[in-house]
Amino acid sequence: MNEALPDVPEVRVVGLPQLTSGFDLVERLDLPMHLKVHGPLEPLGGEQLAKLAENINLKGRGGAGFPFHKKLRSVAEAAIKRGVRPVVVVNGSEDEPACRKDTVLINRAPHLILDGALLAAEALGARTLVVGVTRESTQRSMEAALAERGLSNGRRSALRARVQRNPVRMVTGAAASLIRSIDGGPAIPPGRKVSASQNGVGGAPTLLSNAETFAQLAIAARIGPERYGNTGLYDEPGTVMLTVSGAVARPMVIEVPTGVPLRYVLQLAGAPPVPQGVLTGGYHGKWIDAATVNEAIVSRNSLDAVGGSLGAGAILPISQDTCPLGESLMVAKWLAEESAGQCGPCYLGLPAAARGMEDILNGGGPAALEALKQVAKNVKRRGACSHPDGSAMFLESTIKAFTDDLAAHVLGNGCGRPVEGVLPLFEGGKTPVGIPGGGEAEENGPSRQKIYVDWTLCRGHGLCADILPEVFELGADGFPTVAQAQVPRYAEAKALRAVRRCPALALRLEESAPRDNGQSRNLPVLSQGRGRRALGR
Repeated sequence: MNEALPDVPEVRVVGLPQLTSGFDLVERLDLPMHLKVHGPLEPLGGEQLAKLAENINLKGRGGAGFPFHKKLRSVAEAAIKRGVRPVVVVNGSEDEPACRKDTVLINRAPHLILDGALLAAEALGARTLVVGVTRESTQRSMEAALAERGLSNGRRSALRARVQRNPVRMVTGAAASLIRSIDGGPAIPPGRKVSASQNGVGGAPTLLSNAETFAQLAIAARIGPERYGNTGLYDEPGTVMLTVSGAVARPMVIEVPTGVPLRYVLQLAGAPPVPQGVLTGGYHGKWIDAATVNEAIVSRNSLDAVGGSLGAGAILPISQDTCPLGESLMVAKWLAEESAGQCGPCYLGLPAAARGMEDILNGGGPAALEALKQVAKNVKRRGACSHPDGSAMFLESTIKAFTDDLAAHVLGNGCGRPVEGVLPLFEGGKTPVGIPGGGEAEENGPSRQKIYVDWTLCRGHGLCADILPEVFELGADGFPTVAQAQVPRYAEAKALRAVRRCPALALRLEESAPRDNGQSRNLPVLSQGRGRRALGR
């Protein structure tokens, strides 16, 4: 049940390979083999590169689907306006249990990714390139690729290039998390929305895109927009990398031209002939039912039109023999565990949503269903990053896609089917150990403290959000959006500082982990005026 996918599963291709060219020859294309397979690559000017990306309608392949040419031009304009060198960042942080396509590319074709990143760096005049990864295998492969090209992080290098390794956590794949970690902070969102194109690594304009996006750019730069457009759909040319798992005989990463019927992709992986449903886009994606699968083709627009999502390219069918709500509950619990713990909609809302789904399965009736709908609605567009939004979309899609099964649980005695655990999760459904910070085990261990807001005292000064953005975000009314939250281990000192400096004395910390005697105690952290005087404040 819930077996984790290997870093590099079976790789297949439909039609002529582009990104996977040479995979039939060697396990990993080093630089000499890469040049034999793909040939040399000539640099392009900034506007040339932007026009190329625009002509092939290249959009980010990490899930958001933002047009690459707009991002490229935005970074160039910001860098020129401010007179600073921009930074290029490759996001190879693939932290979702059902996604492996970027991991495959980094492990087997790292130089294709570097080709695209170096094209962009040359066009923008960037002098810094960072590749973000989360796995040991991707770190080794990319560091070897940089060494094969003679690239390093030395101060005298014309282009300083390095690999940034972060923990495997859902939130570390967010652009803001990666940028924060590159700057030396924890690999979690900063608690405020900032445009990387304007203010990224070190405050410089930063071109950050997904690993596959840069690889696609390198292919297009070699063969030109006309040849690139000969593959796939007219409005979405080229190929797409997909990870197919779930109830399949052969989990795989597959490169397919856009326009291929989704049912054909499922057949290649050995999915059930008539799946009960297919999760498209991964765990921040949407379910489609069996009838819709026959209508869908592999493209962003087609999947959107039928209620699905291309997202990060994960495709997960489930069979008729399993309970879809039970399968979704296991994912919902994992999503809740992956919270960065810094804002209420995520830290409090996602566990509440998972409990709501569990209540439905345990016979909670219509009231449980309405409660789940309300929680999902309240979570959206209120978090510090996209994790609560994507999780809420997954839950709402589950309710919408499996109406018959939902009715059986809400109005009857359940569907009577077991939960097979066919959707892959890390370590049998457990989240990987460690809080996302990239530090030592002591710093990343379980949180020992919980911070509370006393609403009878809080006056909305907002100082807590400035000192402790990992936990506090201010709402539209200027007050914190959480009443209580676990403090990440690395931020405990900042939490203490926030308590000490609160002008209204509205914050307190309590130790949440049991001490040796099994009794927890309140920490002496100044919820009273005499504590402030004792510290000479």
